[in-house]
Amino acid sequence: AEIRVRTRQGSSLVDSQALCFPLSDCQTASCQMVRRLARAARPRLRQLGREHAAPRTSWLTAGRQSFSTASSWHAVVVNPSVSVAGGSQRPADYASPTKPPSARPVETRKSQLIRTYTSLLRTTPLILFFQHSNLTAVEWAAVRRELKKAVGAVPAPSPVAGAEPLDLAPMVQLQVLRTTMLDVALKIVEFYKPEAAAEALASTPRTARGPLVHDLSDAAYNAIRGADIPPDSAYAQIQPLMVGPLAALVLPAVSPAHLAAALSVLSPVPGKFPAPTRKKNPGYHDATCQNGLAKLLLVGGRIEGKIFDQAGVGWVGGIEGGMDGLRAQLVGILQGAGRGITTALEGGSRNLWLALEGRKGQLEEEGTK
Repeated sequence: AEIRVRTRQGSSLVDSQALCFPLSDCQTASCQMVRRLARAARPRLRQLGREHAAPRTSWLTAGRQSFSTASSWHAVVVNPSVSVAGGSQRPADYASPTKPPSARPVETRKSQLIRTYTSLLRTTPLILFFQHSNLTAVEWAAVRRELKKAVGAVPAPSPVAGAEPLDLAPMVQLQVLRTTMLDVALKIVEFYKPEAAAEALASTPRTARGPLVHDLSDAAYNAIRGADIPPDSAYAQIQPLMVGPLAALVLPAVSPAHLAAALSVLSPVPGKFPAPTRKKNPGYHDATCQNGLAKLLLVGGRIEGKIFDQAGVGWVGGIEGGMDGLRAQLVGILQGAGRGITTALEGGSRNLWLALEGRKGQLEEEGTK
């Protein structure tokens, strides 16, 4: 056998030398026999591999079998009992505790956004909606930076007796929303009542854990699909404003002071919510931040379940003294009403007493004469 060794000289390979290793006739015959056996066995091995290979399923079928709760629910309904490992039988109303049957595939991002938005609408008392137009990531970062700085400068409210002081500044967030999913979530929150669906509808699917009335259930889907939208409902008032891409300013509590600070950055109004001066906050007047703010437009808000336009949002943010000032105004109104009632009642009795005293004096004068 002859082996040639090639070396590199410059950019070309040159045969430098040939090394010869003598092989015996027996070794040469053994090598040739091994090659023939491998060549002859290769087709048979391929055939055996095809016969014993596991059946393949497409990724779509596997995904449906593994993740779709709706498919598994329909399978359970069609087959009253499903065999499981060990020979036991599942009941017909079996439902996974973590993935209950639903009208929508729960693994999709749209379903998760609907659940997130319904929870946000039910638990957040103050939400402002902004239309945005092609803000870049750098512009979003600049706007959020100035918003955090303005809200952080608001003094903490006076704590309620027996409760710890709550700092709202770290909880104020500016989030980008999916308009179509927010529309569905608003319908669910406005027109779907899980308690009523569980008690009134006999056709609501039920399991051993109770009726299926969550936000992605068939009951919720049918309720919002066939709902009659009254013109005075909150959804009818805000639905015309939900056009194009939206962003939401989320406040975990109704705080006029924090709302005024946020409006002074996101939607300043001269004289009422003035923007920070260049000397006090030069970062606000940065070109990147100003470009981002120019692409934001306040369209309305949802405060304590009620819909407010720009004027209503400005009225809430303009309450002097924040919640403490609002409480002081309420106490003053109640005291004024009580004082007015007392004065009115006292005035009638005083006039009667004066009339009687005057008549008494008149009679005494006539008697002396």
